[in-house]
Formats: sequence, C-alpha cells, structure tokens
Amino acid sequence: MLDQNSRINVAILAVPEVTASALFGMFDLFSSPGRDWSYIVSGEAGEQRMQPYIVARSRDGFEAANGIWVKPDYDFNGCPRPHIVCIPDFFVNPGESVTGRYEPEARWLKRSHEEGAMLASACSGAVLLGEAGLLVNCDATIHWGYVATLTNNYPGVRVRVDRSLVLSGEAQRIVMAGGGSSWQDLALYLIARFVGLKEAMEVAKVYMLQWHDMGQQPFASLMSLRQTTDVVINRCQHWVAMNYKTRAPVAAMVALSGLPERSFIRRFTKAAGMTPLNYVHALRLEEAKQMLETTDLPIEAVANEAGYEDASFFGRLFRRETSLTPGHYRLRFGSLGRTLKPK
Repeated sequence: MLDQNSRINVAILAVPEVTASALFGMFDLFSSPGRDWSYIVSGEAGEQRMQPYIVARSRDGFEAANGIWVKPDYDFNGCPRPHIVCIPDFFVNPGESVTGRYEPEARWLKRSHEEGAMLASACSGAVLLGEAGLLVNCDATIHWGYVATLTNNYPGVRVRVDRSLVLSGEAQRIVMAGGGSSWQDLALYLIARFVGLKEAMEVAKVYMLQWHDMGQQPFASLMSLRQTTDVVINRCQHWVAMNYKTRAPVAAMVALSGLPERSFIRRFTKAAGMTPLNYVHALRLEEAKQMLETTDLPIEAVANEAGYEDASFFGRLFRRETSLTPGHYRLRFGSLGRTLKPK
C-alpha cells in the first residue's frame, strides 16, 4: 500500500481485440475509491485515490472487438509510470498461438514489471503475460475455455482453473483473474491492496458487486472437452455423447474402437486430454448441471437421469468437480431459469 495521500497510477492496456466492457468497467471502478462513496452518502464527492488511464502502442484511436471506439490516453513511451498495469480480456481463438503479434505490448509489460509495477490480467489477458515471458514455472489462471491457450504455448505454466484469483511472481506482483466478469474481483483486490479494504468494500457496495469466491469450476462446460482428429477416438466421442447414460460406457467404447482396452485408454487419454472415464463423468455432470438449472427434479432423479444409480456418489463427484453441492448449484444458477420461465 502506498502513502495515504498518493494517487495510484493504473495503466489499463488496450489492444484492438480488447473487450470494451472490461476496459471501461475497470476504468470506472479504479476511478471510484475515495470519490463515489462520499458522494452517495453525503452528496459531495471525495478525493479520488486512483488515477486510471488507457495506454496502447499508439495514441491513434481504434475500434474495439465489439465496435466501440477506444481513444488511448497515452502510448508506451509517453505514459506516466504506472504502479499497476491491468490487462483486460481480448479476443483470441482458444488454443491459438499469438507469438509475435503483440511484441510491443510484451516488451512494455516486461519493462513495467522490472520497474516495480504490479501486473494484473483478466480472463484471456493472461496470454500477454505469457508473451512477456512472465509465467515461466508459475501458477496462473485464465478463463476455463482458454486453459489450452496457456498450456499449449507457454511451457511450465501451471493453470489453476479452480481459483478466482492467482498470485504469482516475486513479491506476488502478478495477479490473474479467471472468468469473463472476474475483472471485477481483480479490481476489488487491487483497490484493497493499494488503497485499503475499507475503500474496496465501499466500491463493492456502490456498484453492488459480489465476490466470486467459488472459482470457475461451476461454469466449466463441454467446451473443455476437445474433439480430436483421431478418427477412431472421435467416433467414440460422438457415440458416448449420445450414450453416456449406458451402464458401462467405457467398455462399450473399447468394443466400438476395436482396440485392446489398455491401448484404447492410452490412445483416448492422449487424444482427448483425459481418461475415458473422466470424459464420461464430464458429459454426465454437464447434463446434470443443465437439469439443475432448468428443472425442479429431485436431486436423486437428476443423478439417475445423468447416469448415476448412487445419488450419494453423484453428490460427492459433483461437489469435487464444481466446488458446490447439487443443491447449492441449483440455488445459485437455477434462479435465472425460474425467472425466465413463462408464468
């Protein structure tokens, strides 16, 4: 935490593929500490404690990914020295390498870190930390749909998809937030760390923000089950997608493949990134999530419909994989479906 009278410089990095909601949302939240709470409760704005500004490789304006116009305040050479650098999420194809595409951004990030700045990324923004060479042998997090983007392109990175925030690096001066809206958690954390917990709580109350303490596991879906180019394994994947409730789906896939069981398991695991049994569990749990979100079926019936005869085993497995019990998952995610259901 800096001197109480200091204004903290927060550089928010923008690239043409940036998500404008995160970019400008971060700007608003970092403008709030010290200012907005006083205005809400007394009608008079207080002294702003943080100074956010948008920085890019050029001050020339550009359209963000959704067409909103972005006009950077500074380029890399002219911006005030930041105490914090934030990297909002940006559009990159899952698993795709961006090597060489963001060299100016990577060099500036590395220099800012060497000069003492805290680096913070939201969602896919962690890719630029990888490009800057700052994630070697480090824990990291990113949106669950982009795990392969880190693991495929930056050897040694350890992705913690179960965590909302991950701190890494010397003196924990790198912080990463995983999911799409977790930039809000990221901003609150940085406000608490650099300004104070009281001010972070005030910002959360003004903007009615809720801390996502359960991580990303409840949100992970079939997008993480990659389809393979292995013809034999791909045929098994298509079959099990329609037949996951079968009593012995792995044995059935072994028979369908025509391979010896040990060879099939080894080949499936290499191609799909998980064992055949774990793949089946992932399919079943995704179906269970959908039923919990959209129906009023008892938990035992959900378990049975998903392919589990033992409801207690289903409950333990569900909690292990999502960090929530089936009942708590329904309470948290079923409300939207109930609200939208025709009366």
